[in-house]
Amino acid sequence: MKRLLKRVRGALFPAAALRAAFQAAAAGRLHEAFPVLSKAARKGDTRAQFWVGKSYLEGRGVPHSRSTAAQWLHRAADAGDVEAQSVLAALYLTGASKSEQQGGASVFADDAASEPDFDKALRWALPAAEGGSADAQALLGYLMTSGPEPMQDPVQARAWYEKSAAQGCPQGSMGLALSLLRDAKDDEVRGKAATEMTKAAEANLPLGIYLLGTMTEAAIGLPQDMTAAARLYERSAALGVRQGMARWGLAQLEGRGVVKDPQKGESWLRRAALAGDAEAAALVGDLYTRGGDLPPNYAEAATWYIRAAENGHSVAARALAMLYLTGAGVARDPDEAAKWFRVSGERGDAEARGNLAQLVLKGAGRPEDRIRTREWFEEAAANGDLVAAFNFGVCLAEGVGVERDDRRAAEWLRRAADGVVNAQFWYGRLLTEGRGVDANPIEGRHWIQRAAEAGMVDAQVALAEMMVNGRGGPKDHEGARKFFLAAAEKEHTGAQFAMGALLGGGHDVPPDRVEAQKWFERAAAKGHTFAMLMLGRYLVRSLAGEQDLVRGRALLQAAQQAGATEAAQDLAMLDRVSVPVQPHTEPQPIAAV
Repeated sequence: MKRLLKRVRGALFPAAALRAAFQAAAAGRLHEAFPVLSKAARKGDTRAQFWVGKSYLEGRGVPHSRSTAAQWLHRAADAGDVEAQSVLAALYLTGASKSEQQGGASVFADDAASEPDFDKALRWALPAAEGGSADAQALLGYLMTSGPEPMQDPVQARAWYEKSAAQGCPQGSMGLALSLLRDAKDDEVRGKAATEMTKAAEANLPLGIYLLGTMTEAAIGLPQDMTAAARLYERSAALGVRQGMARWGLAQLEGRGVVKDPQKGESWLRRAALAGDAEAAALVGDLYTRGGDLPPNYAEAATWYIRAAENGHSVAARALAMLYLTGAGVARDPDEAAKWFRVSGERGDAEARGNLAQLVLKGAGRPEDRIRTREWFEEAAANGDLVAAFNFGVCLAEGVGVERDDRRAAEWLRRAADGVVNAQFWYGRLLTEGRGVDANPIEGRHWIQRAAEAGMVDAQVALAEMMVNGRGGPKDHEGARKFFLAAAEKEHTGAQFAMGALLGGGHDVPPDRVEAQKWFERAAAKGHTFAMLMLGRYLVRSLAGEQDLVRGRALLQAAQQAGATEAAQDLAMLDRVSVPVQPHTEPQPIAAV
């Protein structure tokens, strides 16, 4: 009966019925208002056209249809309806089909947004903003801040944000706050930005809540308050802001302004990562790499690093490459490692570029990687980057991505040697060998010593060998022992063998065959051919007081199979005698290879 009375009343008093429909639409009862609005829209009523378009856009009272919504919104916007213009601008900014046809048909593909159309967004935002729409003013400010470069105008953008904020628009306040912070030079401006961002947060704008949290944590325009920041992150996380999820998770993980709860923290980081936050995914990967209370789970770490790397996180791409390089959690694959080092390097990660160069030197990666790495290093070196100068020098010295040129290599390595330890070692080697420069073992030893004293293992070994042989300076066996020992303790196999040879007798250091045998043992365990030979001799001849003919024979045989032809004589002697021969004191040559 009530419906019938409404229809009769609507037929007798159409103007009153339309007013009632507008009131119902404004109150959110579009399904109730739609029949009257639809009839008015077909008759050309601009406001009714807007509300019909909005009904289809939101799927309220009618099925959702972007294309039908676009037709009605365009009719209203063309007739000057400010709200329709504002909504169209927002739709084009968030991604609308670019297949607009005459008359508005097929402007948007139903339920499918495409790339933003900044030009059309500006086309509708400008008249809507000039017509007084606070939402359009905020949107226009955004276009002039973050749109294509020809569209950008920071001064005009701030002016539109100010107009929008003055009308109480949360997006206007947030945009104004960000605009102020871009060139804030004093606390007064930062304070004003904090006031505007607070307005956006108080209006429950999710991103505004998150951004206020970052300002509160960093004490930008207001006192630092980690507890308040954590509460803001929690609010923004609950509203679906992925950055808020990540910050809230990190706050719980580390106990920043909230009771520490690693389990809940990891859970929020996972949610942020699954929502597409690359930093959160990288952090979860790091958690599994470190392990904590449980052993590291590199396979799980790899899945999160992949997610982060695919979302643009350069450090995660490098971490993933290291997993492939070492075979931790994934099958060892130098080419796959090269791929992810390449991805990270192309995003500007200098360390990944160096890692890729090292792999290229070992034959991994694509052929074009040789050229790519050389180009990276050459460009950065030309801009004064000493690490890049070193890497470019190595490319020239080894012919990586460029024809080998020892002279230019020496020039770049000398330039880098003033600040890069590895360059000191490489440049010292070139001087010692006379590659690209006149041979100068004295100066070469000087540069190698600088690198050795800085802790570079290869330089320590090279310097010790020069000290033993008296190359580039006086012999100094005691000094050599110190550098060999430093490298041996860092598990340099050649240095471990050298320590055994140096302590075995015949050198200018007190002999200690028990200690020598220990070093031969450590090097032999890693497959060092001559360490196996010497350890076999020690065990067969009881040179350190321990005799083990069976193991000694096995070591000598292993050394012979590995290429130590000298072992044949020892094995033949073992076959001829039933007791070990007398120890001899002939010093062993020292070469840490």
